[in-house]
Amino acid sequence: MRYMGWAVLLSLGCALTVQADSGSAKAAREDIKSSFGFVPRFLDSMPDSALPGAWAEMKGLQMNPNTALPGKIKELIGLAVAAQVPCAYCVYAHTEFAELFGASKDEVGEAVVMASLTRHWSTVVQGQQTDLGKFKAEIAKLVERMKASAAHPARAEAPAAVMDAEAAREQIQRMFGAVPGFLQRFPDAALPGAWTEMRDVEMSPTTALSGKHKSLIGLAVASQIPCRFCLAADTEFARLEGATEAEIQEAIAMAAITRHWSTYLNGTQQDLPQFRREIDRLIAGAKKQMAADSKGKPVAQAGHPAPAAKAMPGATLAANTAPQR
Repeated sequence: MRYMGWAVLLSLGCALTVQADSGSAKAAREDIKSSFGFVPRFLDSMPDSALPGAWAEMKGLQMNPNTALPGKIKELIGLAVAAQVPCAYCVYAHTEFAELFGASKDEVGEAVVMASLTRHWSTVVQGQQTDLGKFKAEIAKLVERMKASAAHPARAEAPAAVMDAEAAREQIQRMFGAVPGFLQRFPDAALPGAWTEMRDVEMSPTTALSGKHKSLIGLAVASQIPCRFCLAADTEFARLEGATEAEIQEAIAMAAITRHWSTYLNGTQQDLPQFRREIDRLIAGAKKQMAADSKGKPVAQAGHPAPAAKAMPGATLAANTAPQR
């Protein structure tokens, strides 16, 4: 049975919109408690003026199972952004939620590596003071070549190992049709390893994550560095891989949400062990819900009897996450 990610953590009987009196912090906290069974401290401690909007945005995008991007990918985007902020709170939460929603160890690892690659090449192109117009022109030519190659696919062969800079640039020339300026200027001693990692992770069609999702992760990280070069490249690569405008905009918004909460959690010096315990509590409740769903058994709501099995989609996690007495 496929689970809808954050929907498992929410009261599925509640619409994924804030209530009519959403401008009230009290109403927001009531909605959070209705959704989770308790109000996590980092949400409860937020200023009344900010909580309604912040909660509505989180619930409307990150926790919504009906968005263009699936929950797993949204959480992997959050993890990638958090990993290079860096934010210990967000890294822990997004890793736990991504794994809950089905992310494999390889997918988690690749999301983090994509973040590191984006920061790596952002550092290079900006440190070299690369001309943005020329960079965009090189990306446009590369995209056109990739489109032509897709129309006339060749037999896939494992790329040869590169042992020196000359071999690396020859391989780049064969694959791209040209050696982009930033790779021409990259130090010979570093190029073989840097190119091999880019080739085998970002450009490989056989990794755990799809090319589209890797490009969207790169775009999300680039959008909040910010890096205009990486933004231009990853947007074009994501579109080439089939990303829709809605998926692109959601990836950017997930980056913004992650930076928002990272700033708040770190700025207010939230207690990290307590934060992790609350995330663990949410995860435990979700797993209990999943186990009940897989057996066709209803889960009782707090203060209410369990509904009939056929009414299971409306069950909540309140009973699972309520404090033990």
